[in-house]
Amino acid sequence: MLLQRLVPDWYVDSVFQIDLDALWNAGIRGIITDLDNTLVEADRPQATPRLVAWLKHVQDRGFRVVIVSNNTRTRVAAFADPLGIPYIHRARKPMRSAFLKALRMLQLDIPQVVVIGDQLFTDVLGGKRMGLATILVLPLSGKESFGTRINRKLERIVFRWMRRNGWLKWEETR
Repeated sequence: MLLQRLVPDWYVDSVFQIDLDALWNAGIRGIITDLDNTLVEADRPQATPRLVAWLKHVQDRGFRVVIVSNNTRTRVAAFADPLGIPYIHRARKPMRSAFLKALRMLQLDIPQVVVIGDQLFTDVLGGKRMGLATILVLPLSGKESFGTRINRKLERIVFRWMRRNGWLKWEETR
């Protein structure tokens, strides 16, 4: 059922709240992460010092990381290149091709990878279509493209439906 593919495995306010020990103990070794409004606000060109420290901690812990974004090469490269993090731009999430490419880049199998993102219809659905674990984070900013604003309205409808049907494993704050 399509709606089951929209239910993330975990939900946190930000990447900083992700329990890396729990992921590691669950066998996760790789992270596919969205960029805009997941790691930084969509209009912030580079990582904050706090995010740089978090990403270093993630990698020092042994996780492999790749950024998968629907944004342009210019946007994603300007963010990822200074950090030395590989990326896929114009990913066309939730299509499978970018997730397959990310798995090859990580050199890991599906059970070893988690997808982190702020949108149900791109990040969570894309990850779930591949059988990947997913973590939904609150978007960092309300500044979004027209298409994303439409997705957010649809997300609110889906969240209400999930809540009514007991599918949410957390208190949804959107």
